[in-house]
Amino acid sequence: MLFFQLSIGQTVLGKWKTIDDQTGKAMSIVEIVERNGKIEGRVIDILNPANKNRRCENCDGENKNKPILNLRIIEGLTKDGNEYSGGHILDPKTGKKYKCYITLENKDKLKVRGYIGFSLLGRTQYWHRVH
Repeated sequence: MLFFQLSIGQTVLGKWKTIDDQTGKAMSIVEIVERNGKIEGRVIDILNPANKNRRCENCDGENKNKPILNLRIIEGLTKDGNEYSGGHILDPKTGKKYKCYITLENKDKLKVRGYIGFSLLGRTQYWHRVH
């Protein structure tokens, strides 16, 4: 049979090293968890020591000037086939929220797509699992 479920251990849940799609540099560690049936992700480590105490200066509302460390940047995603969608992702650099979907490329590589309107208009990052 050609169709199969991802085996145990092949899940979007866990800790992921974020990679900036423009510079190729590792930026942070995000932990993705399931809470009340929804997927969310929080920054649990910032890899550049000079940025450890940065705040989300460009954010609006409740996130305005919150420390980026421990900031929830992915919210409200639900499983739809092999993809998680229906929520949003926050870019702490710009303070902007984007629609988002994530897909497991393989057990150690996560495709993260943030977009406005249609998914064709956006950016993709590939995050790598932290073991």
